[in-house]
Amino acid sequence: MPKAVERSEAVPVQRKLDWRKRMSDNVAYALVYTALQIFVTVHALKSSSASLLPYLALVVLVAAIIPACRAFEGRWMGISDEAAADPAFAGAYRRDQAVLWIMAIGLPFALTGIFMVLASL
Repeated sequence: MPKAVERSEAVPVQRKLDWRKRMSDNVAYALVYTALQIFVTVHALKSSSASLLPYLALVVLVAAIIPACRAFEGRWMGISDEAAADPAFAGAYRRDQAVLWIMAIGLPFALTGIFMVLASL
C-alpha cells in the first residue's frame, strides 16, 4: 500500500512570527517556574524560623511576580497584528525576555536571602 505522504515530499511547516504569543508563552513558563520557586523559598524560610516570616515572603513574592508578568504580557498583547509579525521587534522582545527570566529566577533567591537575614536578627 503506498504511503499518503513520503518523507521526501513533506513540506516543512513554517510558523508565523508572533511576538505576542512568544511573550505570552514566556510569561506562562516564568509563572510556573516561580510557583516552584515559591515552595523552595517557603521551605527554606520555614526551616530556619518558627514565625510568620515565610508567609510574608510568599505574599511579597506573589505580589511582585504576578503584576510584573501581567505588565510584560500586556505590553506585547497591545501591539497590532503587523507589529506582532515584524522582525524589527526582536531586540525589544529579547530584552523583555531576559528581564522576565532574570526576575523570575533571581527574585525568589533574593527574597529568600533577605528574609533569612531578617529572621536571624
